[in-house]
Amino acid sequence: MRTFAIMRRVLKEMMRDKRSLALMFLAPILVLWLMSVIFTANSTTSVKIGTVGVTTSVSTNLDQVKHISVHHYVSQKKAKQALKADKIDSIIHKTGDDYSLTYANTDSSKTSATRMAFKTALTQANINQMKLQLGVAHQTIGKLQKTLPAPVQKRLQSQMPKQKKATAPQITNHYVYGDSNTGFFDKMLPILMGFFVFFFVFLISGMALLKERTSGTLSRLLATPVKRYEIVFGYMASYGILAIFQTIIIVMATIWLLGIEVVGNVLNIIVINLILALVALAFGILLSTFANSEFQMVQFIPVVIIPQIFFSGIIPMDSMASWIKDISYIIPIKYSGDAVTGIMMQGKNLSSFGLDIGVLLIFLVVLTFLNVRGLKRYRKV
Repeated sequence: MRTFAIMRRVLKEMMRDKRSLALMFLAPILVLWLMSVIFTANSTTSVKIGTVGVTTSVSTNLDQVKHISVHHYVSQKKAKQALKADKIDSIIHKTGDDYSLTYANTDSSKTSATRMAFKTALTQANINQMKLQLGVAHQTIGKLQKTLPAPVQKRLQSQMPKQKKATAPQITNHYVYGDSNTGFFDKMLPILMGFFVFFFVFLISGMALLKERTSGTLSRLLATPVKRYEIVFGYMASYGILAIFQTIIIVMATIWLLGIEVVGNVLNIIVINLILALVALAFGILLSTFANSEFQMVQFIPVVIIPQIFFSGIIPMDSMASWIKDISYIIPIKYSGDAVTGIMMQGKNLSSFGLDIGVLLIFLVVLTFLNVRGLKRYRKV
């Protein structure tokens, strides 16, 4: 009976907590719907290939491969400039009978697609060429045989040269980033780095401020003449110092422990992730004002954090519906992921990501303003 009484009391308390019930039952449905939208969409990656000196037959066959678009360049220099500017994903350059393939290799799936498409196009071109040569040879010999006596025709047929196997062209592969062992995890890593920075800073800051509020410390502080913005800036500065050390540790461990290749400056990577950490800090403080307990704060994770990873760019969104891609523009991790990927894989500077950094700073300013406004509800005087 005592067990039953305890069970009834706990159930009554849970039923009174409408917010927890909503998060408990609606959050899984939201996550499942997001997974359905993301994973059932057509996520086939489109690849742009630049060609230099490639025969018309090979170029035509390449262009006929699904999700492959071919761009022709007059020189290797022009093609490399386009590759560096992200206008194309790879270059196919023909010198004599041999081919040289250069891959950006920032996305291993595009590298593999380029390699397979080129082999298919080259094989088809060789087959078509052999068929054409054999057809012309047989047609010429057939016309000649008709003018000769039967014994001579028989002797010519027996002496016709056999088809010789064509010498395969030499193909060399070059990689702007990484090598042939670079996989999809290397593309995910810059985004995962930002995700872990965001997640842990969000969780720690939200939980810490929630504890301050539930223990009464925040109420006593609000009863003093201290300004609301001073309280917010004080909390953000204190947790921001911890976020700095946490971010540096995560970035350094990711780069050196996992042995990932970094083309650009490591300091630039730290700067981008520090800005993201401050955004996560402000976001965690804001959401903590809507939670009445640690349980509710944890329940915000599937609603707030999981969509971040879905729309951050880990899953290719090139060929998905436009409204799905539009959602990614309100995801902070997308902007940090784009910037860190460009620094790590292409060696770009911070000046190349003015828009991404600007959007992250806008997130930070807006969330900080909302935090100052949000404290008004707790001030009694």
